[in-house]
Amino acid sequence: MSVERTLILIKPDGVSRHIIGRIISRFEDKGLRLLAMKFMTVTKQQAEMHYSVHSLKPFFSDLVSYLTSGPIVAMIWEGDNAIVSCRNICGATDGSKAAPGTIRGDFSLNIEENIVHASDSKESYEHEYPIFFNENEIVVK
Repeated sequence: MSVERTLILIKPDGVSRHIIGRIISRFEDKGLRLLAMKFMTVTKQQAEMHYSVHSLKPFFSDLVSYLTSGPIVAMIWEGDNAIVSCRNICGATDGSKAAPGTIRGDFSLNIEENIVHASDSKESYEHEYPIFFNENEIVVK
């Protein structure tokens, strides 16, 4: 077993649809531990840093606009194999192709507004979490 941390974002469409609690429950039900959570508005600079791996792609500005279009919920979860577990809970990036029972499969109809973000690797988590959290905001029991 490998205890890991991962970043989960409930994106503006998930917040505006009032499904925050339903999304959080899925991670809790899996047995993951919530270490940090904040309700926030993402700045353009934060969104550009978050999506920096896509900076040369034609859809980069759309990603930035989407993430800054309304409030989000940023969270850090911890648990055995948390990265893979959380990505499985989230489902395929394109909600129209995501399996039923996953967050995107149940709540998203497309790839543009896909409800959540989940770090895809330890390296991604290390890049992403400082964009949204300071070390002193992470509660470790």
